[in-house]
Amino acid sequence: MEKLYDSYDRLHDYVRLSITDRCNLRCVYCMPKEGLPFFPTDRVLSQDEIVQLIENFAAMGVSKVRITGGEPLLRTDVVEIVRRIKAVDGINDVSITTNGLFLAKLAKPLKEAGLDRLNISLDTFKADRYKKITRGGNIQQVLDGIALASKLHFKKIKLNIVLIKGQNDDEVLDFLHYTKDHDVNARFIEFMPIGNSLKTWQKEYVGLKNVFDTCKDNGLAYHPIVLRGNGPSDNYQIEGYEGSFGLIHPISSKFCENCNRLRITADGYVKACLYWNEEIDIRSAIGDPVAFRKLIQKALDNKPLNHEMAMSETDRIIDKAPTWRHMSQIGG
Repeated sequence: MEKLYDSYDRLHDYVRLSITDRCNLRCVYCMPKEGLPFFPTDRVLSQDEIVQLIENFAAMGVSKVRITGGEPLLRTDVVEIVRRIKAVDGINDVSITTNGLFLAKLAKPLKEAGLDRLNISLDTFKADRYKKITRGGNIQQVLDGIALASKLHFKKIKLNIVLIKGQNDDEVLDFLHYTKDHDVNARFIEFMPIGNSLKTWQKEYVGLKNVFDTCKDNGLAYHPIVLRGNGPSDNYQIEGYEGSFGLIHPISSKFCENCNRLRITADGYVKACLYWNEEIDIRSAIGDPVAFRKLIQKALDNKPLNHEMAMSETDRIIDKAPTWRHMSQIGG
C-alpha cells in the first residue's frame, strides 16, 4: 500500500468528510446572519459516492474518518452512512462533529452503527447566550443529548468551545469546572478569520493563554496528558478531575506542523488546507481509484507548510487567497 504523503513528508491518514452544507443553526463564527444558499440535493455527495470515496481512501492508508457538516445529523441517512463507513476494511475510527440538537434522538442508533467518538459544539452554558451565539438554538436540547450520549460509553466525547471576546470568554472557569464530574474533553478553540472580516476577527480574537491564566488565578493545578484521537489539541487534566481540557490554537501556536488531514466538502472537493482557497473537484473520479489517487496526490503536493492565518501582510502571499467558503461549507 502506497500511503499519502505531502511534500513536507507528512503522512495523511485522516479524512474529514462533510456530508451536508445545511445547518439548523446560524452560529456567529460559522455563518452570516442572513444564512447561506444551500446546495441543491444533487450537488451533495450521495451515500454510495461517500462510501466509494472512503473505500478509495482506505486503500491509500486512511484509517480515520470524521463526519462533519453543516450539521451532519440533518441527513436522514446519517446512521447508515456511519454503519457503511465503519464496515470499510481499514477504517478503524469513525467520529462525528455535531451541534448536538438531535443527539437525544440519534446518539443510540449512531453508537449501534459503530460510531466511536463525538465532538459536540457548545460555546456557553447560558441559555440566553447560547440562543444569541447560535442565532436561535435551544441549549437544553444539546444538554439532553450530551447527558444521553454520556451513558452510551463512546470512546470519547469532546466539547468544542470557540472562545470569542465579549461573548463567552468569561465562562472559561465554568467549562473547566464541568470536567470535574464529567468525563469529557472540553476543547477551547481560537476564533479563526474564516468567513469573517479581518477587523471583526481582530476585535474578537482571544488567545488561549487565558485558559492557563484562569487555572492559575483559581488555584487549579493541571498536568499534560495524551488523548487517543485525531485532534490537534494540547490536552491537560486538572488534578482530581474526571475529565480534561484541550487547547486548539491555530493562531497563537503550532497547528500545522503535524497536520495529517484532508477535508472533503459536501459537494465533492478536496481541500488539503483549511484556510486557502485551493481545492480540487474529485467527484467525477470517485469511481476510478487510479484517477482519484492522482487528484488527491496533486492536492497534497500543493499543500502549504502553514496556513498563515494570522499573517498581517496577506498581500505578501503569492498565488494564494483565503477560502471563499464559510466554515459550514468546509466541514471545519
